[in-house]
Amino acid sequence: MSITRRGRSLSFDLLIIGFSSIAALALRENFSIAARQWDAFVPYLICTLAVSLPTLVLLGMDRSIWRFSGLADYVHALYASALIVAGAAVIGFIINRMDGVARSLPLLQIVLMTAGLVGVRVLTRVVHKRRRTHNHGQLALPAAEDTVLVIGWSSMVELFVRSAAEFGSSKLHIAGILSPNERHVGRVLHAVPVLGTPEEADRIISDLEVHGVHVGRIVVAVPFDRLSEDARVLLREIESTTEIRLEFFAERLGFSVDREPSPASRAGVPAAGPGGYQPAFAIETAEIEQVLRRPYWRVKRFIDAAVALAMLVILSPLIIVAALVVALDGGLPVLFVQQRPGLRGHRFKLYKFRTMGRSHDAAGHRIPDEARISRVGTFLRRTRLDELPQLFNILVGDMSFVGPRPLVSREQSREIVARLLVRPGLTGWAQVYGGRSVSVTDKTALDLWYVRHASLWLDLKILVSTLPIVLFGERVDGDVVRLAWQDLHRLAGRGGVGE
Repeated sequence: MSITRRGRSLSFDLLIIGFSSIAALALRENFSIAARQWDAFVPYLICTLAVSLPTLVLLGMDRSIWRFSGLADYVHALYASALIVAGAAVIGFIINRMDGVARSLPLLQIVLMTAGLVGVRVLTRVVHKRRRTHNHGQLALPAAEDTVLVIGWSSMVELFVRSAAEFGSSKLHIAGILSPNERHVGRVLHAVPVLGTPEEADRIISDLEVHGVHVGRIVVAVPFDRLSEDARVLLREIESTTEIRLEFFAERLGFSVDREPSPASRAGVPAAGPGGYQPAFAIETAEIEQVLRRPYWRVKRFIDAAVALAMLVILSPLIIVAALVVALDGGLPVLFVQQRPGLRGHRFKLYKFRTMGRSHDAAGHRIPDEARISRVGTFLRRTRLDELPQLFNILVGDMSFVGPRPLVSREQSREIVARLLVRPGLTGWAQVYGGRSVSVTDKTALDLWYVRHASLWLDLKILVSTLPIVLFGERVDGDVVRLAWQDLHRLAGRGGVGE
């Protein structure tokens, strides 16, 4: 980021901090500020701004790109607000014992300052995302081959990463880099993390799958003979025993690479392509446009954002307590992050409180899921408290309170891509009347019924019906499932759905 852009970012943050401090005073005094109160507040405001500049720089707030901001940036904003107010209070107390400044003012400052710093970043991210996804009629299902691991640590790796950022856009996702040098593990190259070494490729692929990231290709961006023998053997084994393809970046640039042909190419098996399938739930373009033109979707997004923000503020003590309990039970990190396809197939990071322990033991062996979950994790899942962090997903527009539940990429097949017409939900029609026991096709039929009949009344009905499920468990309503299929059959009779 250039110095000029960093300067603009700092200046804007300082304006937000100053305005938030003044707004806190106005709220504290019921918007009636006497001259003596203002005179006492000005020195404290100067202390606040003086502390703000080094704090923002120290926490790297000036280096973040707002349109690509994430949960870590918002946590930094909370830390910055708390440190700034604490520092200003200490300095103010030393200077004049904060004479004339109400003791409740710093608390109001932290709340409004955090809301301002986070709010402007969320708004910038949402606006940028809307510009990138302006084509509302296009469904883009991420395929496994869209996600790659890059092997190497050289100018060639940097070239591949830069090329992917410039030309790949949303069609290509680099899950991480495997560097032959262990010293590079944990470092970042153009926002792409170094996850480990090539000798650890199988373990890293397994760990990524746990988080919903399914690697389809491994791109070798260094001469193959420069890798260790263990790494070469492991990569050939991965290529021959899994669907993951091994590619060499030098070949893409027109240089020959000496290597053994893959088992698939020796057998003459063509690579799988994205076309040639007939979705079971294909909706015509006219039907898509009719569904998405409904004004309720805009109203729904506004309601989602407003309610999510209010709930994050109201439930913040519960969220903090839950985070502390998770940390004490299973250690850090407290959040489980998993990539899932969302609106029109665009990937997003779904956040949950971590309810399971590590996926591998010290020897690298996979631990069964039933042995990884603790009593605390079971309680959080049963009460749905593990899904509280998804309020953040709703706030930034990745999810809605009501909609089709987001599936992991492997379960979200092309045959059921139509359920991605709208934002995925915290709960949905399929969860209320289907649950986990019904088939994927039945869930999709329920989801599509919801997409075509969504309304404020229906959303409220789903939210109210979700509470008994949390308290008493799931249930299947066969009549509602049959109604959803009958609705799809009628649509098929008009030429809207192919079966």
